[in-house]
Amino acid sequence: MEKPSVDMDEELAMFDKPQNVKRLLVIFFTSVGLLLLVDLIYHRHTIFPWEGWFGFYAVFGFVACVVLVIVAKYVLRPMVMRDEDHYDK
Repeated sequence: MEKPSVDMDEELAMFDKPQNVKRLLVIFFTSVGLLLLVDLIYHRHTIFPWEGWFGFYAVFGFVACVVLVIVAKYVLRPMVMRDEDHYDK
């Protein structure tokens, strides 16, 4: 099987260039680090004691995202899946 030919004159998209991806990752991790530093000095008026813990909202957001992906994959996906020949019947 032949690979499709790529026109060398075709301009690469923004995320096709590795240096752009590296720049975006540096910006992302720098902003995450700065936000964690701000978490040390910013006073929050919390309702529950655990809301005052350092990095609570970062950890909470990460855990919530992981739980959503797992629920979508193992609970919701089997509910909406159809057989491969479902539309051929």
